[in-house]
Amino acid sequence: MHKLLDKVFRLKAHGTSVRTELLAGMIGFFTVVYIIVVNSSILSEAGVPYQGAILATIFISVVGCLVMGFWANAPLILMPGMGINALFAYNFVQTLGLSWQQALAVVVVSGFLFMILAFTPLARKLNDTIPLILKQGITVGLGLFLVLLGLEKGELITRGKHAILAIGDMHDPFVWSTLITLIITMILLVRKVPGAFLWSILVGTLVSVLFGVHGEVSKDALSLAPWKDVLFQADFSGVGQVAFWTSVFSLTMVLVFETVGLTYGQTKQLGQTEKLPRVLQASSFTAFLSGLFGTSPTISALESGSMSASGARTGLSSVTVAIFFLMSLVLMPYISFIPNSAIAPILIVIGISMLQEMKEMDLSNAADTFSALLIVIIIPFSYSIADGIAAGFIAYPILKLFTKNRTRTPILMYIIAALFLLQFILQ
Repeated sequence: MHKLLDKVFRLKAHGTSVRTELLAGMIGFFTVVYIIVVNSSILSEAGVPYQGAILATIFISVVGCLVMGFWANAPLILMPGMGINALFAYNFVQTLGLSWQQALAVVVVSGFLFMILAFTPLARKLNDTIPLILKQGITVGLGLFLVLLGLEKGELITRGKHAILAIGDMHDPFVWSTLITLIITMILLVRKVPGAFLWSILVGTLVSVLFGVHGEVSKDALSLAPWKDVLFQADFSGVGQVAFWTSVFSLTMVLVFETVGLTYGQTKQLGQTEKLPRVLQASSFTAFLSGLFGTSPTISALESGSMSASGARTGLSSVTVAIFFLMSLVLMPYISFIPNSAIAPILIVIGISMLQEMKEMDLSNAADTFSALLIVIIIPFSYSIADGIAAGFIAYPILKLFTKNRTRTPILMYIIAALFLLQFILQ
């Protein structure tokens, strides 16, 4: 078996072993297992059946990690992306008015377009064209948005009349359950406890029991039947609507910029940039399948770094994560017991961690700074990821025209800005 694994994943050539890869994969799984609950919870707010969303999340993560492991041989975890699932639920469905089935069709089309880019040199060229500061602005803006969603889901803040935010009711035991769990989660991360998010969910659920705000254990036996409620439910009847193509455009932009930028950084950190083309191909193929499986698109998880930090160097660790995701099916009846007070703190701390990208931003150029900060500010304040990205990409080439030390702005940036402006007009 060891010889076969070495032949498939080239373990010796990568300076690693079966034991190291398996252990790293196990650690990787425990850092991302929260996605089963969190992603399903966000999708359910768009009307996606909760149990179906859980199964879709598990199965697309299984397939994604297998494809990444065997095709790209890279120690990366593919799972539904945080921020992108919010775009799916809160923008496409709640703001633009698409049904969740039509939103799944958007995912399929965007995934297909991403595949066209990924299997050609276009994705890398497009990523190289977009200024780094704008990509950093997207990351920070998404972080702020996740913090806002987490604060609301945990009822630490509430949205009153005229969408005015207010501090939550401090007499509510649910609020205290969220607050205590948030503090514990931060402590776990500060102490760099392995599997901190998993422990956060477990401890948060225990705290919710003490405060009497927990969910209910499902009495239904383990069944794959709920998956049929979301599997192949993508509805293409909205292809004639402006909202549909606006969503396709926005999602494709986010998918390409976030995935290419993130995976380039991850493969560079691993010293395996030669694997980037196959990593992008695996990512785009799984994103395409996401809409068919019944969930928002997958991306390469930020938590993949936990595997490389544990010594992982090949796709065997990704395959290990896939096996653990499959094993998580036996926990399904108990997942509904986990309340939002245990989920919200994870959204908050992930968002906060994304804000750290701000320190890497070069704010010395006013035109670059204003464009990037427009993205950062408008995403959470407009409650729209797409609108925030659009505002920054429109402003960038315009402001560049008025800078004293003019540097040539790529024509592609003007085209992208024009498309985003057209999107605003059509909306």
